[in-house]
Order: sequence, then C-alpha cells, then structure tokens
Amino acid sequence: MKIRPLHDRVVIKRLEEERTSPGGIVIPDTATEKPIRGEVIAVGNGKILENGETRPLDLKVGDRVLFGKYSGTEVKVDGEDVLVMREDDVMAVLEG
Repeated sequence: MKIRPLHDRVVIKRLEEERTSPGGIVIPDTATEKPIRGEVIAVGNGKILENGETRPLDLKVGDRVLFGKYSGTEVKVDGEDVLVMREDDVMAVLEG
C-alpha cells in the first residue's frame, strides 16, 4: 500500500538511535527513548494559503529531519510504524 499525505503533511520513518553509549556501554531497549530523527518517505502537495494558492513544501522525499519527541500521529503502514505530521512540526533538516 502506498500512502500520500494531504496538503502540508509529511510521512516520516523514525531512524534508529545508537544503542551503545560513547563509553561502549550497550543500552537496553527499555532504557532508550523514541528517536527524534527520521527520514521523509512521502510529502503532500503543499499548504493552502488564505488566498487559495498552494505553497509547495520545503521538504522532499529522502530528507533526514529532526522533529519534536511527541510530534505527529503514529500509524502502521504495511506493518511498519510511521509518523504523519504537518511540515510545521519538523524543526530542522539534517545535511551532510
């Protein structure tokens, strides 16, 4: 199944966090927090402005992004957990 978000929404797949501390200690699953980094896997057509025009989104498929810990709505697509959120909930694009 493909998913296409509407308007200014994006679909993000969380990126796994490191499970080893800088000192080499392995962190168990129960002690880790939800990752706040992800990869954009789908984007909507754009934000509809008050005058009726559509402003294209700054994000594109493949961008790696930072978002708030409790941002978006978790949904399951093809057995995989993804987040659907507005572009405004994305704080930054990771480059490099």
